[in-house]
Amino acid sequence: MEKDAYADYDGIGLAELVAKKEVTPLELVDAAIERIEKHNPALNAVVYKGYDDARKWAQGDLPDGPFRGVPFLIKDLGVKVAHWPATSGSHYLRDYVAPEDSILATRYREAGVVFVGKTNTPEYGITGTTESARLGPCRNPWNTNHIAGGSSGGAASAVAAGIVPMAHASDGLGSIRIPAACCGLVGMKTTRARNPDSGEDGERAMGFSVDHVVTRTVRDSAAMLDATCAPEIDSPYPPLPYERPFLEEVSRAPGKLRIAYSAERPGKEPVHEENLAALQKTVTLLRELGHEVVEQGLGVDYRTLYRAQGAVSASNFAAGMMERRELLGRDPEQDELEPLTWAALNSGNQITGPQAFWGWRTLRRLSREILRTLSPFDAYLCPVMGTPPPEIGYVDPVNLDPKEVNKRQGKVFPFTPPFNFTGQPSLSLPLWWSTDGLPLGMMFTGRYGDEATLYRLAGQLEQAQPWIGKKPPVWN
Repeated sequence: MEKDAYADYDGIGLAELVAKKEVTPLELVDAAIERIEKHNPALNAVVYKGYDDARKWAQGDLPDGPFRGVPFLIKDLGVKVAHWPATSGSHYLRDYVAPEDSILATRYREAGVVFVGKTNTPEYGITGTTESARLGPCRNPWNTNHIAGGSSGGAASAVAAGIVPMAHASDGLGSIRIPAACCGLVGMKTTRARNPDSGEDGERAMGFSVDHVVTRTVRDSAAMLDATCAPEIDSPYPPLPYERPFLEEVSRAPGKLRIAYSAERPGKEPVHEENLAALQKTVTLLRELGHEVVEQGLGVDYRTLYRAQGAVSASNFAAGMMERRELLGRDPEQDELEPLTWAALNSGNQITGPQAFWGWRTLRRLSREILRTLSPFDAYLCPVMGTPPPEIGYVDPVNLDPKEVNKRQGKVFPFTPPFNFTGQPSLSLPLWWSTDGLPLGMMFTGRYGDEATLYRLAGQLEQAQPWIGKKPPVWN
């Protein structure tokens, strides 16, 4: 492999080079490290550099998985790596070091990847932009004045810049799909419980959050899901079965699908004209490919839906902070949490048990309504975002009033949360770019448990409207 060719390969491609002994895992790790050192000053995507560990692991006896020797990054939220920091983007956890690997980290290792470092995230993953007092803003390789999305912004920025071919990400209200849309990547939010929850179900008692990866190709996303999605023996929520490996689905014809589409969103803020134009171009493309596409929104009572979600999320966050206090043996100081985080904590502490369970019961009922509405369709199409990626500071959890942050988040990120509530798989694809050269992701949501149809459709779209040749200014 030529030195400059590293970023031209996806994860499967790099693993094939390792298997053919055309490159060693250590050479790949050194290539990733070189690009971190080159691009991270501009991007702030990687916030912990585990270079010594990575080089040691790369020279060790790596498992013979589908990504043997491929450099990989872990988000600094949720999934833990033994003896590495686990700050969740917060000053409060600045000194916390994980005692052991999470189960998903173990599965990544079994897939053959080599952990090189950890990626930037907003405090506790609360916002759709990766900007925090602890870790600083993460920037978009397509334009460093703009956001990389959140909360997996560091992962998306690093992959889009060619530092690694894929990286761990997680999604609680859009945190895989939004960064993928901002950075021109493939971002699959899997079905609830498809991947393991690391045995740390406390934070995920709601079932909103899932872990997977952001990638440059559809096949990498599918192959990594094949590698990680075996059921947990102790999980009370076993995932639905699937017919064949997801990687095989990528090359299978999807057939004629029935697809609903809409730009319906909560609130009165209009969707940006460029996002609407991208939606219409996607509808046209799908019809040209032979699919039946009809306009149909969710038709849900959004005001009640988000009141219920707010009660559940806030009370769950307050419970999580109780566990952190037990872990650290002390309460957070005023300067250890950002204003938005303090507001979320105070709100959660004021919610009563009946109010929290009203929220949960209401979410269950409204999720059923959404699933019933979408049941006649193989997929549901909408934009990932309400605007193109805004500039750094527009949604600023550190310096803006919390109410203003949430108002702006509602404008920029209106579409992703319902499918965390329903648990459906939901996929962002980088089909279009704005007139300013920023990615505009389109979101395809499938039936519960049906990643297979989404991967077949994504494989078709990747061929029909290829994005792999598009490279950001900050690249390789």
